Amino acid sequence: MGNHIGIIGSGSWATALAKILTDNNQHIHWWIRNEDTIRHMQLRHHNKHYLTSVYFDTRLLQLDHRVEEVVKASDTIILAVPSAFLRTVLDALPPNALEGKKVVSAIKGLVTGTNQLINDYLGELFNLPLERYFTITGPCHAEEVASEKLSYLTFSGMDTAETEAIATLFNNSYLQTIVNKDVMGVQFASVLKNIYAMGAGIAHGLEYGDNFLSVFITNCFREMQEFLEKYEQNQAGAGKEPTVHNYNASAYLGDLLVTCYSLHSRNRMFGNMIGKGYSVKATQLELNMVAEGYYASRCIHEINAEIGAYMPIAQKVYAILWEQLHTEEAFFELEKGLV
Repeated sequence: MGNHIGIIGSGSWATALAKILTDNNQHIHWWIRNEDTIRHMQLRHHNKHYLTSVYFDTRLLQLDHRVEEVVKASDTIILAVPSAFLRTVLDALPPNALEGKKVVSAIKGLVTGTNQLINDYLGELFNLPLERYFTITGPCHAEEVASEKLSYLTFSGMDTAETEAIATLFNNSYLQTIVNKDVMGVQFASVLKNIYAMGAGIAHGLEYGDNFLSVFITNCFREMQEFLEKYEQNQAGAGKEPTVHNYNASAYLGDLLVTCYSLHSRNRMFGNMIGKGYSVKATQLELNMVAEGYYASRCIHEINAEIGAYMPIAQKVYAILWEQLHTEEAFFELEKGLV
C-alpha cells in the first residue's frame, strides 16, 4: 500500500484523524477549503476553527485548497467532509481521478439528493470498485481524540488484509482499531445513530429523564436492526448478496450509545435545542456546525418509503425536523409504543 495519504475536509473529525496519523509520524496531504485557515495553520500550527488545542508538526503536512491536487498526490484518500457537501467537493474532479487509489470514508451520512451510500456514489461517478473502498466508524468523538482518551475505531472493507493495513496506520497508544467486512451495515448504522441521537437530544430538551432515555435507545437499537433487515431483503430482491451484521459490535451498539448520551455529540446538542423550542434554522445558526442527523433523517425517510421498515422513532424525528411536528405531541405519541 502506498504511503501517500490525503485527507479531504477540515472540520473537527478531519482534524482528529489528521492528529492520529501525524502522531504516528505519517505525512499527509490535507485539503482545506479556506486559504486563511491554511495560512493560520502554517503559522500557528493548529486549526483555528476546530480542536484548537491540537498542535501539528507542520513538517508532516502538505496543505492545499485545491482538492484535485490533494487527490492527485495521494494513494489513499480519506473523505471527512459533511455528507451534504460531498458532491460539491468531488463533482468537479474528472471521472478517472480515483483510478488506482484507495478511498476511506469517514463520512457518517448519505449522499444528499440521491440518498446513496458513499461507495455507491463513488462507484457511479468515478467507477471506484468496492474492493478499493473502506470505511471508518466509531464510537469515537473527535474531542476525546484531541485529549488522547482511549478510543476505538472500526475499519470495514471487503479485503481483510488491505483493511488491516489501513487500520494499522491509525493504531497507537490512545487509539485501538477493529476490522470487519460489514461495509454496508456500518455505514447505515452510523447514519441511523445520528438520527436517534437527535431524538435523544429532543427528549432531554423536553426534560425526560434517564429511565425514559434508556427505553428510548433500546427501541432505537431494535429499529436500526429492522431497517437493515428490510434493506437487505430489498437488496436480495435486486440480486445482491446479503451481509452478516454483528449488531452487538461497537460500530452498532457502542456508537449508538455514545452518540445518544455524550455531551460531545453535536446531534444530541442539536436535538436538545429543538426540544427546548428552538427552530431548526436558529439551532443551525447557534451551533455553527453540521449535524449529520438532520440531513440523514430525510434521506432515511425517503429510502424507507420504498422498503417499508417499521421506524416510528426515525419517522417522528423526521417529522419534527422537516414537517414542523410539535415536539411534545410527537413524543407523547411515541411514549405509548415503546417496549
